[in-house]
Amino acid sequence: MVDRINRETAEKMQAVVDRIGHMLATLRTGRASLSLLDDVRVDYYGTPTPLNQVATLSIPDPTLIVAQPWDPSTLPLIEKAIQKSDLGLNPANDGKVVRIPIPPLTEERRKEMAKKVHVYTEEGRTGIRQARREANEEYKKLEKSKEISEDEERRAHDHIQKMTDEYTKKLEEIAGRKEKEILEI
Repeated sequence: MVDRINRETAEKMQAVVDRIGHMLATLRTGRASLSLLDDVRVDYYGTPTPLNQVATLSIPDPTLIVAQPWDPSTLPLIEKAIQKSDLGLNPANDGKVVRIPIPPLTEERRKEMAKKVHVYTEEGRTGIRQARREANEEYKKLEKSKEISEDEERRAHDHIQKMTDEYTKKLEEIAGRKEKEILEI
């Protein structure tokens, strides 16, 4: 019973770290990265479709992303989708490909992005603490119904706290790397 709760809690905490890691990957840093465009959806025949499913994406140099659509008629749709995203990018269509220059970030924009990193990180910490709280409540119920002893409950609480610390540390490391990447000039 305790092992099941520990396993489920670890899965929940890992899911939080993965989700926040993905959210952080979509933040713009001033260098070209295909993960920037992960959330861009192109209105492809009435269906919001991820950009990477309608075009081949490449990075010919650190300040440029090129989207080469499989269907040339989607060029204007791709361009429009990128402009509508709140990434602050200005794509250019040359009739064959969409070029997406990645402008260097201003100091003010870097600080804004660093604040977003902190917001996402706090959201992740909250998710991890919520998973810990749910596990601890389950342990209390088990102890109340005499399915586990007080000592087992205490050990389980200690184990969950160690897991919480471990996953929080992972989250902090991911956020620290992203913040450093954003603030580097």
